[in-house]
Amino acid sequence: MNPEYDYLFKLLLIGDSGVGKSSLLLRSTDDYFTPSFIPTIRVDHKLSIIELDGKKIKFQIWDTSGQERVRTIIESYYRCAMGIALVYDVTDEHVNKILIGNKCDWVEEKVITKQQGQALADEFGIKFLEVSAKANINVEEVFFTLVRYYCILIECY
Repeated sequence: MNPEYDYLFKLLLIGDSGVGKSSLLLRSTDDYFTPSFIPTIRVDHKLSIIELDGKKIKFQIWDTSGQERVRTIIESYYRCAMGIALVYDVTDEHVNKILIGNKCDWVEEKVITKQQGQALADEFGIKFLEVSAKANINVEEVFFTLVRYYCILIECY
């Protein structure tokens, strides 16, 4: 065991460019805010140690670029993450959010029920779908749901 901390957690901040991921990172680790926008090029990270219930928890907080051209690089960071925080801009009314529970075909291994997923989505006021990429369950519906929203938004019907 490391004497500096009891547990180490890796957390990713993901979201579009300009939503404030870097600002959250700086505020949480350095208690600092800058109003200037400097986009993260690939991935940045900072460390933070907090005390919770008598235990020292060390966080590696990874700030990922919201730029489309580096998405494949960022995906490799997902593998060891213990948590992912999706950050969006509350001043952008055109952000459509949907919670997707994947691998719904893994019935025996399933530990999160459809009702739990729906309850979480309801709590946040967002849509919810259980899908299976492998069994092709509701995959098209995810994209149809998002496209319907944008078509209504721009009146393409």
